[in-house]
Amino acid sequence: MWFFFIDLLLIVTYNMYTTIQLKTKHSNNKSVLYLANKKTDWKSLSFDKKEIDYINKKIAAKENLILVNQLTRLAYIQLIEEIEEKDDSEQLETLRGFGNSVCTAINMHKYADIELQSLVENEELLLAIAEGCALSNYQFIKYKSEQDINTLKNIVVLSTQIKKTAITELEILVEAVCKARNLVNEPQSHLNAIGFADEMKKMGKAASFKVEVLNKKQIEALKMGGLLAVNKGSQTPPTFTIMEYKPKKAINKKPIVLVGKGVVYDTGGLSLKPTAGMDTMKCDMAGGALVAATMFAVAKAQLKVHVIALVPATDNRPGENAYAPGDVIKMYDGKTVEMLNADAEGRMILADALAYAKKYKPALVMDFATLTGAAAAAIGSYGIVCMGTADEATKLNLKICGNQVHERLVEFPFWDDYGKLLKSDIADMKNIGGPVAGAITAGKFLEKFIDYPWMHFDIAGPAYNSTASSYRPKNGTGVGVRLMFQFLKELSN
Repeated sequence: MWFFFIDLLLIVTYNMYTTIQLKTKHSNNKSVLYLANKKTDWKSLSFDKKEIDYINKKIAAKENLILVNQLTRLAYIQLIEEIEEKDDSEQLETLRGFGNSVCTAINMHKYADIELQSLVENEELLLAIAEGCALSNYQFIKYKSEQDINTLKNIVVLSTQIKKTAITELEILVEAVCKARNLVNEPQSHLNAIGFADEMKKMGKAASFKVEVLNKKQIEALKMGGLLAVNKGSQTPPTFTIMEYKPKKAINKKPIVLVGKGVVYDTGGLSLKPTAGMDTMKCDMAGGALVAATMFAVAKAQLKVHVIALVPATDNRPGENAYAPGDVIKMYDGKTVEMLNADAEGRMILADALAYAKKYKPALVMDFATLTGAAAAAIGSYGIVCMGTADEATKLNLKICGNQVHERLVEFPFWDDYGKLLKSDIADMKNIGGPVAGAITAGKFLEKFIDYPWMHFDIAGPAYNSTASSYRPKNGTGVGVRLMFQFLKELSN
């Protein structure tokens, strides 16, 4: 048992996060990326004649990202012409991709530092490059005997226009995303429901927000039937974690509540998944990791917004007492559910948490879950499926924030017709709706447990990558943290 707790401690101490600094003066011996245009005076940047000829040759060949290897350092030139015709959100994403390319080259050449300097008017574009570079530098290699550790340690943004607070916020956000990735990447052998709750406690201590963890007896006293039913096949008790950040001058009188699915491992229960569908199911708590990391970022950045987060956590096992298809479950709010598929367990635990959220009289509740294969099949890893009852202004703000951080939202129809597919002959509802519109019927199931403005985000597609994609690594991506931080930061401002 003591080995287990030692490993848990390593989760938050093992990975060193890349530092992002703000300076005004360039260091001649550091690798650098210049954000420039074709009219830039290359001689003023101390390039020699051969290097200038090489740069001009690359420009003539219509290359926009040019690398000059000066032996003691790398000098990157990124021509701004490539992105000028794109809209703002596309520009930012392209620049993050440049940051990924720079990070790869710096580590390949074993350098520790990179400086970013803009030779065009908008110096704030450097923040997107720094973000992509820092997020690309993430590694999860704690279980490897031979570790090829990235050499990049420091990203320096050279600017007289960018404020220090912007750099601080970016560094906090990158750290939060990496924390979410760490949690998702941890195997369930080292991160069960209890361990997950412990990690959230540590995040609360590090960022100064309140964390309360309800144990199984407390969950039983609350009669959270959905969470308890899913947990019946497991030998590890469930947890229900309540996090709260309430600054003195919060701009919202009613809290924003975030709810995250915390299924630390999903076998499908008695509706057992095939091995090929089960081997990545340590990622089924990505929604819980998302909301915990968001709380960390919001609190550490001291945003002026009152936020509460709820994470019901358990594994889903086919143990001897596992709930069985055909069982009727009485939920936290008294509703009854005919369980027809044990692999539709996420909605069972989220329903209890959403019903519990009513006690806060929230202004808005948002839940996040790797909930359905239907969502992943519909749009792949290119965006997040969403739906809900929030007003159109809130939905629009969420979509704008999603575009800004390239965690784009696709709103699915939410017609009452889909809710009719959940009708049960023997209970208030079924937990599945049939072979069509699985992502939507899952959302309609959750809707039955709310009485407040609400949005549901199905992150099944982008939460876990089979291959790396730019600054999003293979395995856990930390998706949704940047979206929520952007949304809550704008609300705070």
